[in-house]
Amino acid sequence: FFVADKSLDMSLHKNLNKHLPPAVFLMGPTASGKTALAERLAEQWPFEVISVDSALVYRDMNIGTAKPDNDFLQRLPHHLINIRNPDESYSAAEFRRDALPLMQAITERGRIPLLVGGTMLYYKILLEGIADLPPADEAIREQILADAETHGWQVMHDRLQAIDPQAAAALHPNHSQRIQRGLEVFYATGETLSSHQARQPKDPFPYRVAQFALWTENRAALHARILERFELMMSQGLIEEVAQLRSQYQLDPDMPSMRAVGYRQVWDYLDNKIDRSQLLEQGTAATRQLAKRQLTWLRKWPDLHRLCPDYEQATSGSDPQLSAVNKISSVLQELSL
Repeated sequence: FFVADKSLDMSLHKNLNKHLPPAVFLMGPTASGKTALAERLAEQWPFEVISVDSALVYRDMNIGTAKPDNDFLQRLPHHLINIRNPDESYSAAEFRRDALPLMQAITERGRIPLLVGGTMLYYKILLEGIADLPPADEAIREQILADAETHGWQVMHDRLQAIDPQAAAALHPNHSQRIQRGLEVFYATGETLSSHQARQPKDPFPYRVAQFALWTENRAALHARILERFELMMSQGLIEEVAQLRSQYQLDPDMPSMRAVGYRQVWDYLDNKIDRSQLLEQGTAATRQLAKRQLTWLRKWPDLHRLCPDYEQATSGSDPQLSAVNKISSVLQELSL
């Protein structure tokens, strides 16, 4: 399942502070095998898992998020899963606020925080901190949301691009919550979000961290896994899950939960905007785009140890994760864990 990355630099970051407690990040694109590898690692190291996934925070969103089932979570409990209802929001700043005390508590129990997931903004904010921004202005926010309802989020993204090109360049037009905040800060203060952030000192991350990512250049194999997983979700009842969510909660398609990959497309299917074949096509295409964005983040991520899955050998009968486990163990030993 994993082969060596010949270009891997196994040296640790020069500024690694040996006096800080350790932590491990396990990143990678969607459908790359992070959860299964985390379970294997937890069998050999005293890890405690914190989920880094903006969709897994939501209760009752199980199938479309590929949420580990109850049996799995009993074997390997995850923090920061099922902490919000789907009609609520959850931000990167809230993630950092929640994750740091959890990491401290894990460390105090004599264990090591293992952060697993693919929401790259959460990792970035956790590592770097976040600017102290002006409070929300409800009147401005309502006007932005009304404009978005009329014109769409692509137009709102274009407006942010004209005002704050640096912030807009880091956002996809689907990132409506962050586009809204960027516009809101400018309209309220006359100053861009980027300039607010640049003025403020970074909040040091109080851990020495080993960062790993599942990385593949074989996009066709990853895309095949994505298609297979989305077909499985459909067979497991993804459509029925979204229908139940719509009846149980006061939802609309612009809420963060319903903008998650798969859920947005099922919403359109339930509104008779697309048929079942289009749902499969658009759901897998959106998932591939998500994986592409995640790999774009990882391509420029500093101090990253790549784990290269060979998906074509996953059914060969050999241990599918042994190479990755050994590679991670080698780095952790270098960290003196």
